[in-house]
Amino acid sequence: MEQLSEKNIAQGIYEETIIEEGFFVLKCSNESDDSQLFKREVSTHFIQFHFCVKGSASFSFNNGNYRLPIQEGTSLLLYNPQRDLPIEVAVSPHSWVLSVLLPIKKFHTLFSTDAHYITFLSEENKDRKYYKDGKISPSMSIVLNQLVNYNLHPSIKSLYFKGKAYELLSLYFNREEDVDVEQCPFLVDEQNVAKIKKAKEIVISRMAEPPTLQEIADEIQLPINKLKEGFKQIYGDSVFSFLFDYKMEVARQLLASGSHNVNEVGLKVGYSTASHFIAAFKKKFGTTPKKFVMGFTN
Repeated sequence: MEQLSEKNIAQGIYEETIIEEGFFVLKCSNESDDSQLFKREVSTHFIQFHFCVKGSASFSFNNGNYRLPIQEGTSLLLYNPQRDLPIEVAVSPHSWVLSVLLPIKKFHTLFSTDAHYITFLSEENKDRKYYKDGKISPSMSIVLNQLVNYNLHPSIKSLYFKGKAYELLSLYFNREEDVDVEQCPFLVDEQNVAKIKKAKEIVISRMAEPPTLQEIADEIQLPINKLKEGFKQIYGDSVFSFLFDYKMEVARQLLASGSHNVNEVGLKVGYSTASHFIAAFKKKFGTTPKKFVMGFTN
């Protein structure tokens, strides 16, 4: 069974989802105005995949003597069979990092017939440390955003996360010459991608009073049908479903920080009446804002 642990670190939220025994998806999100530090012990038996979904972050190793930055749209693969590699990541303001931890033995079984294709699975490299950085493809971006912004009934969440975690790994190791073009013809045009990303920034920056779809389309100079199509392809959801999930995530972090009451948080994310905000929060998280806050203070 999938399990979820969640804790508040200042205004950052850390979630850990168990996909299967030893197989984890971690989410570090920081919607505050200050960097937040997230830590987790990781043994030598694990391979680590880190994806910067939004903003930027920096991983520290060897007691802070070595740093690896990660920017939006990039990934890191880390494996060291000789020493533990605990996660210590400083997540910048308004940034999200999603990570996958997988035992190397389980990872080998996924590629048992194609180990020659994955460089560090070869016999000569099996006991060597491995590091790789790379770009997040549009197809991977869709899956990552679906994992970060999921809005599904709890009864199917376990199955959904398991499927998406395996999909993400398969896309990560997809051969470069096959990547994305047939799956996402719209995304071949980098100018369109830039416009869709601008649309996301527009709705986020004006979340309390968001513009209409037509106003967004006019501002980014893209037909409204292309806006809808492109946004769905990149972020895995419609513009306003994405915005709803984003607003609820911001609300959750503001409540967890203890610096605002329920009415203030509702106003900050665009709800003029507390009852509407409470109903929206309960729809998303299955609990009221008050009960959520009590969970952190008990």
